[in-house]
Amino acid sequence: MPPRTVVIGVDSSTQSTKAAFVDLATGEVLAVGRAPHEVTGEGGARETDPETWWRALRDAVAAGLKESGVTAASVSGIAVAGQQHGLVVLDRAGRPVRPAMLWNDTRSAPQAAALTAALGGPDAWTARTGTVPVASMTATKWQWLRENDPASAEAAAGVRLPHDFLTERLSGVAATDPGDASGTCWYSTATGAYDTGLLDLIGLDAGLLPEVAPTGGTRIGSLTASAAEELGLPAGIAVAAGTGDNMGAAVGLGLGGAGLLDQPVLSLGTSGTVFAASRTRPATAALSGFAAADGTYLPLACTLNCTLAVDKVASLLGLHRDDAVPGGETVLLPYLDGERTPDLPLAAGLMTGLRHDTTPQQILGAAYEGAAYTVLRALDELLRACGLDPADPEVAARPIRMIGGGARGAVWTETVRRLSGRPLIVPGDGELVALGAAALAASAAGGGDPVAVAGGWNDREEERRHATRQLTAVERDMAAWERIGSVLDRASGPLLGG
Repeated sequence: MPPRTVVIGVDSSTQSTKAAFVDLATGEVLAVGRAPHEVTGEGGARETDPETWWRALRDAVAAGLKESGVTAASVSGIAVAGQQHGLVVLDRAGRPVRPAMLWNDTRSAPQAAALTAALGGPDAWTARTGTVPVASMTATKWQWLRENDPASAEAAAGVRLPHDFLTERLSGVAATDPGDASGTCWYSTATGAYDTGLLDLIGLDAGLLPEVAPTGGTRIGSLTASAAEELGLPAGIAVAAGTGDNMGAAVGLGLGGAGLLDQPVLSLGTSGTVFAASRTRPATAALSGFAAADGTYLPLACTLNCTLAVDKVASLLGLHRDDAVPGGETVLLPYLDGERTPDLPLAAGLMTGLRHDTTPQQILGAAYEGAAYTVLRALDELLRACGLDPADPEVAARPIRMIGGGARGAVWTETVRRLSGRPLIVPGDGELVALGAAALAASAAGGGDPVAVAGGWNDREEERRHATRQLTAVERDMAAWERIGSVLDRASGPLLGG
Protein backbone atom coordinates (compact mmCIF):
# COMPACT_ATOMS: atom_id res chain seq x y z
CA MET A 1 0.00 0.00 0.00
CA PRO A 2 1.44 3.40 -0.93
CA PRO A 3 2.04 5.79 1.98
CA ARG A 4 -0.86 8.04 2.92
CA THR A 5 -0.84 11.78 2.45
CA VAL A 6 -2.56 13.47 5.38
CA VAL A 7 -3.95 16.94 6.12
CA ILE A 8 -4.83 18.29 9.56
CA GLY A 9 -8.03 20.22 10.22
CA VAL A 10 -8.14 22.06 13.54
CA ASP A 11 -11.43 22.99 15.25
CA SER A 12 -10.60 25.54 17.97
CA SER A 13 -13.95 25.99 19.71
CA THR A 14 -15.06 27.68 22.92
CA GLN A 15 -14.49 24.63 25.11
CA SER A 16 -11.76 22.60 23.36
CA THR A 17 -9.47 22.04 20.40
CA LYS A 18 -9.85 19.07 18.06
CA ALA A 19 -7.25 18.14 15.45
CA ALA A 20 -8.57 15.78 12.75
CA PHE A 21 -6.02 13.78 10.74
CA VAL A 22 -7.67 13.18 7.35
CA ASP A 23 -6.52 11.04 4.42
CA LEU A 24 -6.11 13.48 1.54
CA ALA A 25 -7.23 10.98 -1.10
CA THR A 26 -10.29 9.47 0.55
CA GLY A 27 -11.41 11.84 3.30
CA GLU A 28 -11.16 9.11 5.92
CA VAL A 29 -10.74 10.57 9.39
CA LEU A 30 -7.82 8.59 10.79
CA ALA A 31 -7.81 10.15 14.25
CA VAL A 32 -9.03 13.17 16.20
CA GLY A 33 -6.77 14.53 18.93
CA ARG A 34 -8.44 16.59 21.66
CA ALA A 35 -7.44 19.07 24.35
CA PRO A 36 -9.63 21.24 26.62
CA HIS A 37 -9.80 25.02 27.08
CA GLU A 38 -10.63 27.07 30.14
CA VAL A 39 -13.21 29.86 30.00
CA THR A 40 -13.26 32.36 32.84
CA GLY A 41 -15.47 35.29 33.81
CA GLU A 42 -18.54 36.16 35.82
CA GLY A 43 -21.72 37.97 34.89
CA GLY A 44 -21.44 38.91 31.23
CA ALA A 45 -17.68 38.32 30.99
CA ARG A 46 -16.34 35.32 29.05
CA GLU A 47 -12.58 35.23 28.47
CA THR A 48 -9.75 32.82 27.64
CA ASP A 49 -6.00 33.33 27.49
CA PRO A 50 -5.14 32.82 23.78
CA GLU A 51 -1.99 30.95 24.80
CA THR A 52 -4.40 28.26 26.04
CA TRP A 53 -5.54 27.75 22.45
CA TRP A 54 -1.98 27.34 21.20
CA ARG A 55 -1.11 24.82 23.92
CA ALA A 56 -4.33 22.95 23.19
CA LEU A 57 -3.56 22.89 19.45
CA ARG A 58 -0.11 21.50 20.19
CA ASP A 59 -1.52 18.83 22.51
CA ALA A 60 -4.35 17.89 20.15
CA VAL A 61 -1.95 17.50 17.21
CA ALA A 62 0.36 15.32 19.31
CA ALA A 63 -2.57 13.13 20.40
CA GLY A 64 -3.89 12.82 16.86
CA LEU A 65 -0.48 12.00 15.44
CA LYS A 66 -0.05 9.21 17.97
CA GLU A 67 -3.56 7.81 17.52
CA SER A 68 -3.50 7.92 13.71
CA GLY A 69 -0.29 5.91 13.42
CA VAL A 70 0.89 7.99 10.47
CA THR A 71 4.33 9.54 10.28
CA ALA A 72 4.76 13.27 10.64
CA ALA A 73 6.34 13.29 7.18
CA SER A 74 2.99 12.25 5.66
CA VAL A 75 1.34 15.55 6.68
CA SER A 76 1.09 18.04 3.79
CA GLY A 77 -1.05 20.85 5.18
CA ILE A 78 -2.90 22.32 8.15
CA ALA A 79 -5.75 24.80 8.63
CA VAL A 80 -7.69 26.20 11.58
CA ALA A 81 -11.43 26.87 11.88
CA GLY A 82 -12.00 28.78 15.10
CA GLN A 83 -14.75 30.23 17.26
CA GLN A 84 -15.93 33.47 15.70
CA HIS A 85 -15.92 37.07 16.94
CA GLY A 86 -13.38 36.80 19.78
CA LEU A 87 -11.13 39.82 20.31
CA VAL A 88 -7.41 39.00 20.55
CA VAL A 89 -5.06 41.93 21.22
CA LEU A 90 -1.33 41.33 20.62
CA ASP A 91 1.83 43.23 21.54
CA ARG A 92 4.79 43.79 19.23
CA ALA A 93 6.16 40.32 20.05
CA GLY A 94 2.89 38.69 19.02
CA ARG A 95 1.95 37.88 22.62
CA PRO A 96 -1.52 38.54 24.02
CA VAL A 97 -1.85 41.82 25.90
CA ARG A 98 -4.82 40.48 27.88
CA PRO A 99 -7.24 37.54 27.83
CA ALA A 100 -9.38 37.33 24.70
CA MET A 101 -12.99 38.47 24.95
CA LEU A 102 -15.06 35.60 23.55
CA TRP A 103 -18.09 35.61 21.27
CA ASN A 104 -20.46 34.99 24.20
CA ASP A 105 -19.09 37.86 26.30
CA THR A 106 -22.06 40.25 26.58
CA ARG A 107 -20.41 43.22 28.31
CA SER A 108 -20.34 45.26 25.10
CA ALA A 109 -24.13 45.42 24.71
CA PRO A 110 -24.19 49.21 25.41
CA GLN A 111 -21.45 49.75 22.84
CA ALA A 112 -23.41 47.69 20.29
CA ALA A 113 -26.46 49.88 20.75
CA ALA A 114 -24.40 53.07 20.53
CA LEU A 115 -22.61 51.95 17.36
CA THR A 116 -25.86 50.96 15.70
CA ALA A 117 -27.27 54.42 16.35
CA ALA A 118 -24.05 56.21 15.36
CA LEU A 119 -24.21 54.87 11.80
CA GLY A 120 -27.90 55.61 11.39
CA GLY A 121 -29.60 52.40 12.47
CA PRO A 122 -29.71 48.71 11.53
CA ASP A 123 -30.28 49.23 7.79
CA ALA A 124 -27.12 51.30 7.46
CA TRP A 125 -25.09 48.46 8.97
CA THR A 126 -26.63 45.68 6.89
CA ALA A 127 -26.03 47.69 3.72
CA ARG A 128 -22.30 47.78 4.46
CA THR A 129 -21.42 44.76 6.58
CA GLY A 130 -24.49 42.55 6.22
CA THR A 131 -24.79 42.48 10.00
CA VAL A 132 -26.14 44.71 12.76
CA PRO A 133 -23.82 45.08 15.79
CA VAL A 134 -24.76 43.01 18.83
CA ALA A 135 -22.61 42.24 21.84
CA SER A 136 -21.17 39.16 20.10
CA MET A 137 -19.50 41.14 17.31
CA THR A 138 -15.82 42.01 17.51
CA ALA A 139 -16.24 45.70 16.76
CA THR A 140 -18.38 46.16 19.87
CA LYS A 141 -15.73 44.40 21.98
CA TRP A 142 -13.01 46.68 20.65
CA GLN A 143 -15.15 49.69 21.52
CA TRP A 144 -15.72 48.26 25.01
CA LEU A 145 -11.96 47.80 25.40
CA ARG A 146 -11.26 51.38 24.40
CA GLU A 147 -13.73 52.64 26.99
CA ASN A 148 -13.02 50.20 29.83
CA ASP A 149 -9.41 49.06 29.37
CA PRO A 150 -7.75 51.85 27.38
CA ALA A 151 -4.24 50.76 28.38
CA SER A 152 -4.71 47.44 26.57
CA ALA A 153 -6.21 49.14 23.51
CA GLU A 154 -3.30 51.60 23.37
CA ALA A 155 -0.76 48.77 23.74
CA ALA A 156 -2.20 46.88 20.75
CA ALA A 157 0.28 46.15 17.97
CA GLY A 158 -2.10 43.64 16.39
CA VAL A 159 -5.81 42.82 16.56
CA ARG A 160 -6.86 39.31 15.61
CA LEU A 161 -9.71 36.83 15.67
CA PRO A 162 -9.06 33.52 17.46
CA HIS A 163 -8.37 31.56 14.29
CA ASP A 164 -6.14 34.38 12.97
CA PHE A 165 -4.04 34.15 16.14
CA LEU A 166 -3.44 30.43 15.65
CA THR A 167 -2.81 30.73 11.91
CA GLU A 168 -0.19 33.39 12.60
CA ARG A 169 1.49 31.15 15.18
CA LEU A 170 1.63 28.38 12.57
CA SER A 171 2.87 30.43 9.62
CA GLY A 172 4.30 33.68 10.94
CA VAL A 173 1.86 35.47 8.58
CA ALA A 174 -0.94 37.77 9.75
CA ALA A 175 -3.88 36.63 7.63
CA THR A 176 -7.60 36.01 7.85
CA ASP A 177 -10.36 35.04 5.41
CA PRO A 178 -13.59 36.71 4.27
CA GLY A 179 -15.76 34.32 6.29
CA ASP A 180 -14.39 35.01 9.74
CA ALA A 181 -13.62 38.66 8.89
CA SER A 182 -17.30 39.18 8.06
CA GLY A 183 -18.17 38.54 11.71
CA THR A 184 -16.25 41.57 12.95
CA CYS A 185 -18.59 44.39 11.82
CA TRP A 186 -15.57 46.20 10.37
CA TYR A 187 -15.38 44.12 7.17
CA SER A 188 -17.78 44.95 4.32
CA THR A 189 -19.46 42.07 2.54
CA ALA A 190 -20.54 44.63 -0.06
CA THR A 191 -16.96 45.50 -1.08
CA GLY A 192 -15.03 42.44 0.13
CA ALA A 193 -12.61 44.58 2.15
CA TYR A 194 -12.20 46.34 5.48
CA ASP A 195 -14.51 49.36 5.72
CA THR A 196 -12.30 52.34 6.53
CA GLY A 197 -15.27 54.43 7.61
CA LEU A 198 -16.27 51.85 10.20
CA LEU A 199 -12.69 51.50 11.39
CA ASP A 200 -12.62 55.27 11.91
CA LEU A 201 -15.92 55.03 13.80
CA ILE A 202 -14.44 52.61 16.35
CA GLY A 203 -10.96 54.14 16.39
CA LEU A 204 -9.17 51.07 15.01
CA ASP A 205 -6.07 51.46 12.83
CA ALA A 206 -6.28 49.22 9.75
CA GLY A 207 -2.55 48.57 10.14
CA LEU A 208 -3.32 46.48 13.23
CA LEU A 209 -5.40 44.02 11.22
CA PRO A 210 -4.36 40.94 9.21
CA GLU A 211 -4.53 40.80 5.43
CA VAL A 212 -7.70 39.19 4.05
CA ALA A 213 -6.92 36.18 1.85
CA PRO A 214 -9.24 35.47 -1.11
CA THR A 215 -10.65 32.30 0.50
CA GLY A 216 -10.19 30.19 3.60
CA GLY A 217 -8.37 27.60 1.49
CA THR A 218 -5.77 30.04 0.17
CA ARG A 219 -2.20 29.10 1.07
CA ILE A 220 -0.98 32.09 3.05
CA GLY A 221 2.37 30.61 4.10
CA SER A 222 4.22 27.57 5.37
CA LEU A 223 4.67 26.02 8.79
CA THR A 224 7.58 27.82 10.42
CA ALA A 225 10.55 25.99 11.87
CA SER A 226 9.64 27.03 15.42
CA ALA A 227 6.00 25.96 15.07
CA ALA A 228 7.07 22.71 13.43
CA GLU A 229 9.35 21.92 16.35
CA GLU A 230 6.57 22.52 18.87
CA LEU A 231 4.03 20.46 16.92
CA GLY A 232 6.31 17.64 15.81
CA LEU A 233 5.46 18.26 12.16
CA PRO A 234 7.62 19.00 9.09
CA ALA A 235 8.54 22.63 8.53
CA GLY A 236 7.33 24.04 5.23
CA ILE A 237 3.98 22.29 4.92
CA ALA A 238 1.08 24.36 3.61
CA VAL A 239 -0.83 26.62 6.02
CA ALA A 240 -4.26 27.77 4.82
CA ALA A 241 -5.88 31.06 5.76
CA GLY A 242 -8.51 29.08 7.68
CA THR A 243 -11.91 30.44 8.69
CA GLY A 244 -14.59 30.66 11.39
CA ASP A 245 -16.14 27.55 12.87
CA ASN A 246 -19.54 27.94 11.20
CA MET A 247 -17.86 28.50 7.84
CA GLY A 248 -15.71 25.43 8.47
CA ALA A 249 -18.80 23.32 9.18
CA ALA A 250 -20.35 24.53 5.92
CA VAL A 251 -17.27 23.40 3.99
CA GLY A 252 -17.28 20.06 5.83
CA LEU A 253 -20.88 19.52 4.71
CA GLY A 254 -20.01 20.38 1.10
CA LEU A 255 -22.01 23.62 1.19
CA GLY A 256 -20.89 26.35 -1.19
CA GLY A 257 -20.43 27.37 -4.80
CA ALA A 258 -19.02 23.99 -5.84
CA GLY A 259 -21.56 22.06 -3.77
CA LEU A 260 -24.93 22.49 -2.07
CA LEU A 261 -26.58 25.92 -2.05
CA ASP A 262 -29.60 27.25 -0.14
CA GLN A 263 -29.90 24.13 2.05
CA PRO A 264 -30.57 24.91 5.75
CA VAL A 265 -28.26 23.62 8.48
CA LEU A 266 -29.01 23.60 12.19
CA SER A 267 -26.00 23.34 14.51
CA LEU A 268 -26.60 22.56 18.17
CA GLY A 269 -23.60 23.10 20.44
CA THR A 270 -22.60 25.70 23.02
CA SER A 271 -24.45 28.03 20.67
CA GLY A 272 -27.34 27.18 18.38
CA THR A 273 -27.05 28.31 14.78
CA VAL A 274 -29.05 28.02 11.59
CA PHE A 275 -27.29 28.84 8.32
CA ALA A 276 -27.03 28.08 4.61
CA ALA A 277 -24.55 28.77 1.83
CA SER A 278 -25.98 31.04 -0.85
CA ARG A 279 -24.97 33.14 -3.83
CA THR A 280 -27.40 35.83 -2.63
CA ARG A 281 -25.80 38.49 -0.43
CA PRO A 282 -27.90 38.70 2.74
CA ALA A 283 -28.82 42.13 4.08
CA THR A 284 -31.45 41.85 6.78
CA ALA A 285 -31.31 42.91 10.40
CA ALA A 286 -32.86 39.57 11.39
CA LEU A 287 -29.69 37.63 10.50
CA SER A 288 -25.93 37.90 10.45
CA GLY A 289 -25.04 38.36 6.79
CA PHE A 290 -21.68 36.59 6.78
CA ALA A 291 -19.42 35.65 3.92
CA ALA A 292 -18.56 31.99 3.44
CA ALA A 293 -15.04 30.58 3.23
CA ASP A 294 -15.25 29.90 -0.52
CA GLY A 295 -16.48 33.23 -1.91
CA THR A 296 -20.23 32.66 -1.47
CA TYR A 297 -22.30 33.95 1.46
CA LEU A 298 -23.39 32.37 4.74
CA PRO A 299 -26.52 34.02 6.18
CA LEU A 300 -26.72 32.86 9.79
CA ALA A 301 -28.67 33.28 13.01
CA CYS A 302 -26.97 32.37 16.28
CA THR A 303 -28.22 31.92 19.83
CA LEU A 304 -26.06 32.00 22.94
CA ASN A 305 -27.94 29.33 24.90
CA CYS A 306 -28.16 25.83 23.56
CA THR A 307 -26.80 22.49 24.82
CA LEU A 308 -24.94 23.87 27.85
CA ALA A 309 -28.01 25.79 29.00
CA VAL A 310 -30.24 22.73 28.74
CA ASP A 311 -27.64 20.59 30.52
CA LYS A 312 -27.59 23.17 33.32
CA VAL A 313 -31.37 22.86 33.71
CA ALA A 314 -31.00 19.06 33.82
CA SER A 315 -28.35 19.42 36.54
CA LEU A 316 -30.53 21.74 38.62
CA LEU A 317 -33.35 19.19 38.43
CA GLY A 318 -31.10 16.23 39.21
CA LEU A 319 -31.99 14.61 35.88
CA HIS A 320 -30.05 13.06 33.03
CA ARG A 321 -30.35 15.02 29.80
CA ASP A 322 -32.28 12.14 28.20
CA ASP A 323 -34.98 12.16 30.91
CA ALA A 324 -36.98 14.92 29.21
CA VAL A 325 -40.55 14.65 27.92
CA PRO A 326 -42.54 17.34 26.05
CA GLY A 327 -43.13 20.38 28.25
CA GLY A 328 -46.92 20.50 28.09
CA GLU A 329 -48.14 23.89 29.35
CA THR A 330 -44.69 24.82 30.69
CA VAL A 331 -42.55 27.26 28.71
CA LEU A 332 -38.89 27.71 29.65
CA LEU A 333 -36.69 30.21 27.81
CA PRO A 334 -33.20 29.11 28.92
CA TYR A 335 -31.44 32.46 28.34
CA LEU A 336 -28.88 31.83 31.07
CA ASP A 337 -26.14 33.93 29.42
CA GLY A 338 -28.28 36.70 27.96
CA GLU A 339 -29.28 36.13 24.34
CA ARG A 340 -28.08 37.13 20.90
CA THR A 341 -31.05 35.97 18.79
CA PRO A 342 -33.31 37.64 19.73
CA ASP A 343 -31.00 40.47 20.81
CA LEU A 344 -31.56 40.37 24.58
CA PRO A 345 -28.07 40.62 26.10
CA LEU A 346 -29.38 41.34 29.62
CA ALA A 347 -31.89 38.49 29.69
CA ALA A 348 -31.95 35.64 32.20
CA GLY A 349 -33.84 32.35 32.10
CA LEU A 350 -37.63 32.61 32.28
CA MET A 351 -40.18 29.89 33.11
CA THR A 352 -43.96 30.08 33.10
CA GLY A 353 -46.95 27.74 32.93
CA LEU A 354 -46.24 25.60 36.01
CA ARG A 355 -49.09 23.47 37.41
CA HIS A 356 -49.44 21.09 40.40
CA ASP A 357 -49.01 18.15 38.05
CA THR A 358 -46.00 19.55 36.19
CA THR A 359 -43.11 17.09 36.41
CA PRO A 360 -39.36 17.74 36.46
CA GLN A 361 -39.13 15.82 33.19
CA GLN A 362 -41.59 18.26 31.59
CA ILE A 363 -39.60 21.23 32.84
CA LEU A 364 -36.49 19.77 31.23
CA GLY A 365 -38.44 19.13 28.04
CA ALA A 366 -39.57 22.76 28.08
CA ALA A 367 -35.90 23.83 28.24
CA TYR A 368 -35.19 21.78 25.10
CA GLU A 369 -38.21 23.30 23.41
CA GLY A 370 -37.28 26.87 24.34
CA ALA A 371 -33.71 26.48 23.09
CA ALA A 372 -34.78 24.80 19.84
CA TYR A 373 -37.59 27.27 19.20
CA THR A 374 -35.25 30.24 19.57
CA VAL A 375 -32.99 29.13 16.73
CA LEU A 376 -35.71 27.55 14.55
CA ARG A 377 -37.70 30.80 14.56
CA ALA A 378 -34.99 32.29 12.35
CA LEU A 379 -35.33 29.57 9.70
CA ASP A 380 -37.93 31.34 7.55
CA GLU A 381 -35.86 34.54 7.60
CA LEU A 382 -32.83 32.50 6.54
CA LEU A 383 -34.69 31.08 3.55
CA ARG A 384 -35.85 34.56 2.54
CA ALA A 385 -32.25 35.77 2.73
CA CYS A 386 -31.37 33.05 0.22
CA GLY A 387 -34.02 34.45 -2.15
CA LEU A 388 -36.52 31.67 -1.39
CA ASP A 389 -40.19 31.74 -0.39
CA PRO A 390 -40.65 29.73 2.85
CA ALA A 391 -44.29 29.05 1.87
CA ASP A 392 -43.30 27.37 -1.41
CA PRO A 393 -44.05 23.64 -0.92
CA GLU A 394 -40.68 22.63 -2.37
CA VAL A 395 -38.84 24.99 -0.04
CA ALA A 396 -40.98 23.96 2.95
CA ALA A 397 -40.06 20.32 2.31
CA ARG A 398 -36.30 20.89 2.26
CA PRO A 399 -34.66 18.87 5.02
CA ILE A 400 -32.68 20.42 7.83
CA ARG A 401 -29.13 19.14 8.13
CA MET A 402 -28.60 18.83 11.87
CA ILE A 403 -25.06 18.90 13.24
CA GLY A 404 -23.16 19.59 16.46
CA GLY A 405 -23.18 17.78 19.78
CA GLY A 406 -26.95 18.06 20.07
CA ALA A 407 -27.42 16.15 16.83
CA ARG A 408 -26.22 13.01 18.64
CA GLY A 409 -28.93 13.36 21.30
CA ALA A 410 -32.28 11.64 20.81
CA VAL A 411 -34.22 14.32 22.71
CA TRP A 412 -32.65 17.15 20.71
CA THR A 413 -33.39 15.34 17.44
CA GLU A 414 -37.01 14.65 18.28
CA THR A 415 -37.58 18.16 19.67
CA VAL A 416 -36.30 19.77 16.46
CA ARG A 417 -38.27 17.32 14.34
CA ARG A 418 -41.49 18.00 16.28
CA LEU A 419 -41.17 21.81 16.38
CA SER A 420 -40.04 22.21 12.75
CA GLY A 421 -42.23 19.63 11.02
CA ARG A 422 -39.38 19.06 8.56
CA PRO A 423 -37.36 16.00 7.61
CA LEU A 424 -33.88 15.83 9.13
CA ILE A 425 -30.55 14.69 7.77
CA VAL A 426 -28.02 13.90 10.49
CA PRO A 427 -24.56 13.52 8.88
CA GLY A 428 -22.47 10.61 10.06
CA ASP A 429 -19.36 12.65 10.80
CA GLY A 430 -19.57 14.47 14.11
CA GLU A 431 -16.45 16.60 13.52
CA LEU A 432 -17.60 18.68 10.58
CA VAL A 433 -15.75 21.85 11.60
CA ALA A 434 -12.46 19.95 11.75
CA LEU A 435 -13.31 18.11 8.51
CA GLY A 436 -14.01 21.45 6.81
CA ALA A 437 -10.72 22.82 8.09
CA ALA A 438 -8.99 19.74 6.68
CA ALA A 439 -10.56 20.47 3.28
CA LEU A 440 -9.15 24.01 3.51
CA ALA A 441 -5.74 22.51 4.29
CA ALA A 442 -6.09 20.20 1.29
CA SER A 443 -6.93 23.19 -0.91
CA ALA A 444 -3.86 25.06 0.35
CA ALA A 445 -1.73 21.99 -0.36
CA GLY A 446 -2.89 21.97 -3.98
CA GLY A 447 -6.13 20.04 -3.74
CA GLY A 448 -8.49 22.47 -5.56
CA ASP A 449 -11.74 24.05 -4.37
CA PRO A 450 -12.25 23.14 -0.68
CA VAL A 451 -16.03 22.65 -1.02
CA ALA A 452 -15.48 20.29 -3.96
CA VAL A 453 -12.79 18.47 -1.97
CA ALA A 454 -15.12 17.98 1.00
CA GLY A 455 -18.00 16.95 -1.26
CA GLY A 456 -15.79 14.35 -2.91
CA TRP A 457 -14.70 13.04 0.48
CA ASN A 458 -18.31 12.74 1.62
CA ASP A 459 -19.24 10.80 -1.54
CA ARG A 460 -16.28 8.41 -1.25
CA GLU A 461 -16.07 7.84 2.50
CA GLU A 462 -18.26 4.76 2.94
CA GLU A 463 -18.36 4.69 6.75
CA ARG A 464 -19.44 8.33 6.94
CA ARG A 465 -22.08 7.81 4.26
CA HIS A 466 -23.58 4.76 5.98
CA ALA A 467 -23.65 6.54 9.35
CA THR A 468 -25.76 9.41 7.99
CA ARG A 469 -29.35 9.23 9.26
CA GLN A 470 -32.38 10.50 7.34
CA LEU A 471 -35.52 11.08 9.40
CA THR A 472 -38.90 11.71 7.82
CA ALA A 473 -41.03 14.68 8.80
CA VAL A 474 -43.63 14.41 11.56
CA GLU A 475 -46.68 16.59 12.07
CA ARG A 476 -45.58 19.93 13.43
CA ASP A 477 -46.51 20.64 17.06
CA MET A 478 -48.14 24.00 16.38
CA ALA A 479 -49.62 24.20 19.89
CA ALA A 480 -46.15 24.14 21.47
CA TRP A 481 -44.75 26.45 18.76
CA GLU A 482 -47.42 29.10 19.29
CA ARG A 483 -47.28 28.81 23.09
CA ILE A 484 -43.52 29.43 23.20
CA GLY A 485 -43.73 32.25 20.67
CA SER A 486 -46.48 33.97 22.62
CA VAL A 487 -44.45 33.90 25.83
CA LEU A 488 -41.31 35.18 24.11
CA ASP A 489 -43.12 38.01 22.35
CA ARG A 490 -44.92 39.16 25.51
CA ALA A 491 -41.90 38.84 27.79
CA SER A 492 -39.21 40.41 25.62
CA GLY A 493 -39.69 43.89 27.05
CA PRO A 494 -40.26 43.93 30.82
CA LEU A 495 -39.09 40.42 31.77
CA LEU A 496 -36.20 39.74 29.40
CA GLY A 497 -34.46 43.10 29.36
CA GLY A 498 -35.42 43.92 25.79
